[in-house]
Amino acid sequence: MLTNILSANDRLAEENRRRFDERGYTVVNLMGSPGAGKTSLILRTIAALRDRVPVAVIEGDIASRIDADDVAAVGAPVVQINTGGTCHLDANMVSQAAAGLTAEPGSLVFIENVGNLVCPASYRLGEHIRAVVLGATEGSDKPFKYPKMFVDIDVVVVNKLDLAGAVDFEREEFIRGVRALTEAEIIEVSCRTGEGIDAWTRWLTEHLARAVERGA
Repeated sequence: MLTNILSANDRLAEENRRRFDERGYTVVNLMGSPGAGKTSLILRTIAALRDRVPVAVIEGDIASRIDADDVAAVGAPVVQINTGGTCHLDANMVSQAAAGLTAEPGSLVFIENVGNLVCPASYRLGEHIRAVVLGATEGSDKPFKYPKMFVDIDVVVVNKLDLAGAVDFEREEFIRGVRALTEAEIIEVSCRTGEGIDAWTRWLTEHLARAVERGA
């Protein structure tokens, strides 16, 4: 049954991807635990790229539109998805939300997934980039405890770098855990202080350039 569900989801994700490509969007599926800093990273990215790249957001939460309101407050187009209890977004939810997204052609579009290190890993949404955000305050053992989240990923963002020393975040252990699963880029940032945000946006813009080449 689960195999059938995922197969149907993957087919719709491919259709989403085709529509995103037609609009010139580069889409990032941003995953991570509640409180890891997904919305904070999006807001930092919007501020950093404001004069260079249009950014839009599809915001996923079980309930409320608190994060969507924060995104709207800085002037970025945003569409809210409330799952009503489902612990992940799926391709059908994203398809419906994307239909109402008023993003410019060529936009960087973040899909902020529901806070969870388990279920979102299984569901393709039509994204070009799969990213996971982990707060240093969550500990360095997450790749060992939740390996599926780190297997099929393009970039791992370690947030709350300013707190890493205070919580004894074991950086080398974390990197060892990630490297046992993937060669994905690892970028360390602090959304509070801005440290590492330049490295993050540089990585993103390199992928945006590739997306332009892809659509040429």
